[in-house]
Amino acid sequence: MRKLELFLVLNGLAITSVATAQQTAVYTHQLSDFDRAVALYKDQQYLAAQLLFDKVSQQNKEVEVQADCAFYMASCAVHLNQPNAATMVQDFAAQYPTSTKLNQTYIEVAHYYFEQGDYPHALEYFDKVDESALTYEELDQFNFQKGYAYFSAKKAKEATAYFNKVANSKKYGSQARYYLGVMAYDNDNFKDASKYFDQVAGDEKFKEKLSYFQADMSFRQGNFDKAIEQGKTAMAKSSAAEKSELNKIIGESYFNQKKYAEALPYLKEYRGKKGKWSNTDYYQLGYTYYQQKDYENAILQFNKIIDGNDHVAQNAYYHLGESYMRTDRKPQALTAFKSASDMNFEVKIQEDAAYNYAKLSYDIGNSYQSVPDILSGFIKKYPNNPNKKEIEGLLINSYITSKNYKEALYLLEMNKSPENRGAYQKVAFYRGLELYTDGDYKEAQVLFKASLREPKDARFTARATFWKGETEYLFDNFQEALLSFKQFEGMAEAKGTPEYKNINYNIAYCYFKQKEYDQAGNYFQKQIDAVKDDRIRLNDSYLRLGDSRFVTSKYWPAMDAYNKAIDMKVVDADYAAYQKAISYGFVAKNDRKIEDFVKFLQTFKSSQYRDDALFELANTYVAERKIDQAIKTYDDLLKEFPGGTYAAKAVLRQGLVYYNDNKDELALTKFKKVAADFPGTPESIEAVTTARLIYVENGRVDEYATWVRSLSFVEVSDKELDDDTYEAAEKQYLQNNVKLAISSLSGYIAKFPHGLHALKANFYLAQSYYADGLEQNAVPKYDYVIDQPKNEFTEQSLARLCEIHLKKNDYAKATPVLQRLEAEADFPQNKTFAQANLMRAYYETKDYPNAVVYAEKVLNNPKTDNKVKSDAQIIIARSAIKANDEAKARVAYANLLKIAKGELAAEALYYDAYFKNKDGKYADSNKIVQKLAKDYSGYKYFGAKGLVVMAKNYYGMKDSFQATAILGSVIDNFAEYQDVVDEAKAELDRIKAEESKTNSSIENNGK
Repeated sequence: MRKLELFLVLNGLAITSVATAQQTAVYTHQLSDFDRAVALYKDQQYLAAQLLFDKVSQQNKEVEVQADCAFYMASCAVHLNQPNAATMVQDFAAQYPTSTKLNQTYIEVAHYYFEQGDYPHALEYFDKVDESALTYEELDQFNFQKGYAYFSAKKAKEATAYFNKVANSKKYGSQARYYLGVMAYDNDNFKDASKYFDQVAGDEKFKEKLSYFQADMSFRQGNFDKAIEQGKTAMAKSSAAEKSELNKIIGESYFNQKKYAEALPYLKEYRGKKGKWSNTDYYQLGYTYYQQKDYENAILQFNKIIDGNDHVAQNAYYHLGESYMRTDRKPQALTAFKSASDMNFEVKIQEDAAYNYAKLSYDIGNSYQSVPDILSGFIKKYPNNPNKKEIEGLLINSYITSKNYKEALYLLEMNKSPENRGAYQKVAFYRGLELYTDGDYKEAQVLFKASLREPKDARFTARATFWKGETEYLFDNFQEALLSFKQFEGMAEAKGTPEYKNINYNIAYCYFKQKEYDQAGNYFQKQIDAVKDDRIRLNDSYLRLGDSRFVTSKYWPAMDAYNKAIDMKVVDADYAAYQKAISYGFVAKNDRKIEDFVKFLQTFKSSQYRDDALFELANTYVAERKIDQAIKTYDDLLKEFPGGTYAAKAVLRQGLVYYNDNKDELALTKFKKVAADFPGTPESIEAVTTARLIYVENGRVDEYATWVRSLSFVEVSDKELDDDTYEAAEKQYLQNNVKLAISSLSGYIAKFPHGLHALKANFYLAQSYYADGLEQNAVPKYDYVIDQPKNEFTEQSLARLCEIHLKKNDYAKATPVLQRLEAEADFPQNKTFAQANLMRAYYETKDYPNAVVYAEKVLNNPKTDNKVKSDAQIIIARSAIKANDEAKARVAYANLLKIAKGELAAEALYYDAYFKNKDGKYADSNKIVQKLAKDYSGYKYFGAKGLVVMAKNYYGMKDSFQATAILGSVIDNFAEYQDVVDEAKAELDRIKAEESKTNSSIENNGK
């Protein structure tokens, strides 16, 4: 048994010996690979080394070998900057926390990152190092590098601690003291900075750098002479970037010594920090130019200071304003002084800027605020200012010159001091004119009367009297208007007013409207004798003179006046020719009457009086017993105007001609046609009455009865009751007893809905409802009238229905009625009314093509007044804008500008500026905006829009300050106009984004 055990042991020994011999060979081979890998690592062949270490790691599982391989592979990964390097280092630290190479790993990785300039990663590994395990030499390097890493991270406290540890090091001492000096310098600790810099002053590698710091420290300590000397000395050996900074130090030193001529060349050579200048930089160079009286260059620098809100910006804007004033650019100066006055960093500058801003506002106008507001605001804020009296004087005048009468009137009513009474008289008058121009005649009259209550200036008293008469005339108060015009005519100052030229014309019309035709004619003659250059009024005066003489049976003088109107060939020549022909009839010259009407019909093919002329010509033929010609002319009338006013009358007259010529059957045919085609009209009733005579005379009463019963508008048995009931109702209407008329006429219609007088009754009832303010009750009655065949009340009913629907802006109902009125109107004013309101209706319902069609009709009508023409031009222009038809909009706004007043003129001016901006005519565009601000400051919406255009103009002219200051003011002052504010914000963001590329002071929000 023992033998067996011994054998096993021996055999085991033998086996072990063989195995050990084999392992030793393999191990030796692996260690040889490991050594080669280490050699490759030391030779910085990290990838080859890493691969070999990985191979050894795969073959040798010894813990120590595994740990060494993991260390070297992680270190190689760091040197190769592999993505998983940090993970490999962390894995090594986690797997082999007791490895002797762990600290070496951290320090090596830290050194590697440090040498690569990756100080944040270096610092991360420096923090992991066990400093106690480092040698003295390693500790010096560690302290310096860790200190520098903290320095790069701007952690001065930590950097200082580590630099102090090597401040006396032979290898790192001078560098450490240099950086200690830099940190002291950065903290304005010039004493310590100088101490450290002095300690390294002998080191060549720091000498050049120190010269810049020394110059800057001298500058910061206020030792400008030394800073200049040191800066100039350092300039020769400095880099381009350092030269830029040294130029700034030298230039600013001279600037602080007020040696502006010496400062200028150095300040100009400064290149900014990273290519950008600060507001202070621009201010110093600008102020240097300003002191040299080089205002153009001063402006170029000052206006680059945008987005500023400190004492530097306030000073810059003030001196920018001064520079603009010296170069006679008042609008730009206004903006600059406004910006300076809005800041309170230096109170004296703020007050002086406010004074200049107030004066300039008075001088050239202001789009941001009313000038009176600005002036009164200055007086209130600076009651002790030595210029107070001057500003008070400007305040009074500003009420007139600013033309912002609405706000001025409000201010004056708040301050009714005796010295302001004269200003109140003028402002009330001018505000009245504005309202009159805008069509608010009622309020205009109130203000003309208010102006008359302060009769300080005889000229304005006269003018207010005249315009009060104009409003009275528009309200049909012709007697009061006449009194006002007569008063005006008798005033001594009247002759020097622009209104005096047409006083005879106005008085003439007052007499004319009151049917005092002799007096009217006399004054129209006075107008003709006095004013020859106003062809429109001259032509109209001849026409009305003719009418006045005609009405008073002075037919020869009437014809003379009509002839003068015809000879002028202006407008209404057809009317004059028609009236002249009619006049021949009244002087028993029917042959000339016929001759003139025949000529009229040949000459005026599209006259609105053609139907009148045909009817009168036919009637004259009847009077002259030219029956065939009469019948033919009536037929011509019916053919040309089948649904016209004279249609029923013409057929009736034909019947009467036949009746008088004993052609009973032909007469009956015509009478029956009248009854059938024009039921319920006065003509139809006369036709039935005359037909009855024929039937009775011919013993055909039964035939008459049968026929007449088929007519809905004749109730034979109730005729007397019908007549009596209507007569009683009509009497109340004619006596203007509105309430009783409504009751009586309603009663008649209820009893006789198809009565003989149904047409008149419905019309008179509609008129009564309208007069009583019951407009909606009137609508169905007017509708009844216009639904009947054309009659004497059709046109008036159409016009009144239009008026009612338009008051409610009910364009759906108004439009078809307006279309009928345009087509059927005999009176030109009604046709003009229809076209003008169709134009507005189509525009308001966004039917822009039709709006333009009717606007052009309005413009082509020579009788259209300027107010309606302005509306037409604006509709064409706005429709073109909506349709993006810029070419058409340009023409329309240009035409509008020639005739518009008030808000429309402001709109036209804005677009004039807008289009000039688009064409790159920036200076011309700005002049228009300035006119808009000065002459139309009451229309703030277009004033605000104009300012945005002005800002774009200035930016186009490279004036960044003006552009941004104006846009900022728009944003601050016009919050009620959101669309304008949004546009201003977008433009301001665009400019700031662009300017932030060269100005470090601008807050760029990245938009």
